[in-house]
Amino acid sequence: MRIVFQGDSITDAGRDRRNYHHMGSGYPKYAAALIREAFPDADIEIINQGISGNRTDQLFDRLYPDAIAFEPDVISILIGINDIWHRHGTNKIETTDEQVAANYRAILARLKKQTNAKIIMLAPFLLDNEEKEAWRVELESILPIVRSLADEFADAYIPLDELFAEALKTQPEPKFYSGDGVHPNANGAEFIGKHYFKAIAPIIESLV
Repeated sequence: MRIVFQGDSITDAGRDRRNYHHMGSGYPKYAAALIREAFPDADIEIINQGISGNRTDQLFDRLYPDAIAFEPDVISILIGINDIWHRHGTNKIETTDEQVAANYRAILARLKKQTNAKIIMLAPFLLDNEEKEAWRVELESILPIVRSLADEFADAYIPLDELFAEALKTQPEPKFYSGDGVHPNANGAEFIGKHYFKAIAPIIESLV
């Protein structure tokens, strides 16, 4: 069985790009450990192809060599926050919500057409950070798009923004999961990894 992680810096997380089996320090590291612990006798290859800074259009552009060519049995995607991020700052790339929706739909449609992979979609998220508070409205506009596409294409959907919001209600430190609101620290990566494992475990059981 082959599992491919795809996405941006949250998935990349400093991985060694010379070795696609290197998980980096993010949620794929924690998810992979839980998978291997739960299925010690299963022949499972786990691949991380996240690229820091990627937007939805860039992920589509590299979809064949970095996903489809591996003939994955399961592929997970966490993408979208950079489409918002690049609307701000000096070198703006103003991807509209409609373009994000079209890009993401094209990714999913191509995966459905060219692979037999089960698809896991993780929602983009934004945690407490004063500098990025203005992004919240934009994220709230994109999240329903992602959820709708998940309903149409995905075998599992992980609503990370909702899950983090709920977890922070009982966490006294607002930056417990992330210092900048976007990139998870070890606590945040482990949190995502645990929820990812909950989503993928029944999929793996159905395939092994």
